[in-house]
Amino acid sequence: MLRPSTMGHLERQTGVNIGSLIQAMHQLSGIVKTVPDKLIEEYRQAVVKHADETGRSNNGQNGYSWIFTSKDTCIFRFRKSRAGKVAQNVFGSEKLPGVLVVDRYAGYNKTPCKIQYCYAHLLRNIQDLEKEFPENEEINRFVQASAPLLAHAMNLRSLPISDEKFCQQATKTKEDIIKIMNSEANHFGIQNIQNIFRENHFRLYHWADNREVPADNNFAERELRPLVIARKVSFGSHSDNGSLTREILMSVLKTLKLRSKDDVKIELKNFLDKFAENPKVDAYLTLFPESDL
Repeated sequence: MLRPSTMGHLERQTGVNIGSLIQAMHQLSGIVKTVPDKLIEEYRQAVVKHADETGRSNNGQNGYSWIFTSKDTCIFRFRKSRAGKVAQNVFGSEKLPGVLVVDRYAGYNKTPCKIQYCYAHLLRNIQDLEKEFPENEEINRFVQASAPLLAHAMNLRSLPISDEKFCQQATKTKEDIIKIMNSEANHFGIQNIQNIFRENHFRLYHWADNREVPADNNFAERELRPLVIARKVSFGSHSDNGSLTREILMSVLKTLKLRSKDDVKIELKNFLDKFAENPKVDAYLTLFPESDL
């Protein structure tokens, strides 16, 4: 599951050979294999949901790492495909509450809840336009007018202001963005940006209606970053079974980290002690006793 040097480091630390370490990970994932399905049920009900994906390797073949996360739940999926069916299997087909914050990847379009597109990606698109045409006065005016508004929208919810003030500023910022995106433009680059906002208006302004909803997907990108780093320094999993073990353990341990008041190692040890006493213990309820489900 891990590149040899990493497993070798663990082997030196623990005095346990690599084969036994890998077998122990597979065994642990078997003990908690039903937990991710319960976490998915909780994730679906979250007021704010995030999702993202990045490339990875599995036994030398290209694949994708997916993350589905909320403020207290995290589910990983390691698949060979970037097809939308991966997201559909997590979200299901029944209408869900809340808002999903994502980039504009079409694989999320069938999600049965409201969608908020990430302003950070759109802001980069606008800034890239200025870099491509640095001498164009129309583009300079467009960037100078629109970029600060998008940046303000992303930062607004974190400002030390009352909810009333937030609503006032959010409404004004939204109106100003709409005005710019509906204004007449001659340059095709500006028109392309404007068309994104015009055609996807129903997925661009949920942040203005609910302070809990961010205008960016930075939370998911931060949670996914360790996998991006791992991709650069390792060869990924070496089998489909290894990928499955990895996604189960990472989903459980990351969620435990998001929710735990104590050290995750202590929480996991407490669970394993209880499992040793009673192998029929409910892994989900034991690991997450305060769950709403």
